[in-house]
Amino acid sequence: MSHQLTVEQIRRAPKVLLHDHLDGGLRPETVVELAEAAGYTDLPANDPEELGAWFRDASDSGTLERYLETFRHTVGVMQTREALVRVAAECAEDLAADGVVYAEVRYAPEQHLDAGLSLDQVVEAVLEGFSTGQDRAAEQGRAIRVGTLLTSMRHAARSREIAELAVRYRDAGVAGFDIAGAEAGYPPTRHLDAFEYLRRENAHFTIHAGEAFGLPSIWEALQWCGADRLGHGVRIVDDIKQVGDEVRMGRLAGYVRDTRVPLEMCPSSNVQTGAAASIEEHPIGLLSRLRFRVTVNTDNRLQSGTTMSEEFAKLHSAFGYGWDDIQWFTVNAMKSAFLPFDERLALINGRIKPGFAQLKWASQ
Repeated sequence: MSHQLTVEQIRRAPKVLLHDHLDGGLRPETVVELAEAAGYTDLPANDPEELGAWFRDASDSGTLERYLETFRHTVGVMQTREALVRVAAECAEDLAADGVVYAEVRYAPEQHLDAGLSLDQVVEAVLEGFSTGQDRAAEQGRAIRVGTLLTSMRHAARSREIAELAVRYRDAGVAGFDIAGAEAGYPPTRHLDAFEYLRRENAHFTIHAGEAFGLPSIWEALQWCGADRLGHGVRIVDDIKQVGDEVRMGRLAGYVRDTRVPLEMCPSSNVQTGAAASIEEHPIGLLSRLRFRVTVNTDNRLQSGTTMSEEFAKLHSAFGYGWDDIQWFTVNAMKSAFLPFDERLALINGRIKPGFAQLKWASQ
């Protein structure tokens, strides 16, 4: 075990987040206030503390389907421009307060149309919110840059439309595209038209794959759809066999490692949805040891009751990861971000490496 690190120490580290859902990161008090303003009466609790506990308990079911049901309440209160601006601004502030210096936050525009907003109005409201939150964070001395990923729901039929939306706003703060939702029965190949369009437009995209469903979803996401990154990707371990001290990788696992496909791993969330038995048994340990391009993420901070700092603290306790390991995960994430190369390099050399060097020096 390396030097014992606390959550507070880890919070001071410059972190990078690639997999975080906007509708999975609301403050419980914000959910209560937005519900009251919108006349939304379906909340399971009206006390912020009780509501936060309900989200965590309801998400601990061990299945992805039950986990996804909790989003009915957060999405339900995110139907107006004012609500979207507020939630996005608070998201940027909360991430910055946790030491995140770059984040890509995803949401599905098609889920925020119930009160009459258009897709473009939804995107513009969220971009405005992130801009406001970034400004507020900078005023407090916590500079953060937030890009958005536009998500299409894999059970719906709007993926091409959302892909075009992502390309339309890519110079305004939209970093890329994603598909999400229940994996079983909804393979990514249903959305080939969207992915082919994005590739023609030289656009970036990630695909939720290998979370609730196995190797076929990962194979399709990469070899049929051409994903740049894999959302979760934990089931790639099904293609890795350990015989004593020997590790044997199948063709797909070998391809993922050899071509440095980034894995957007979300330890706490993966345990909640049954994709991993526990943090200690999470595939991140083996995959990191084998030097896959592993990144650490929050997925849904509200449902998991977590932050980036707490995710790293759990991995520190489970696997003994120290500053060098946390820096490795962070540089992996920054290398994998949907940003131009020179901008990624500037953040690695200008903020991430100096930040970790200072922390390592202080803990000696």
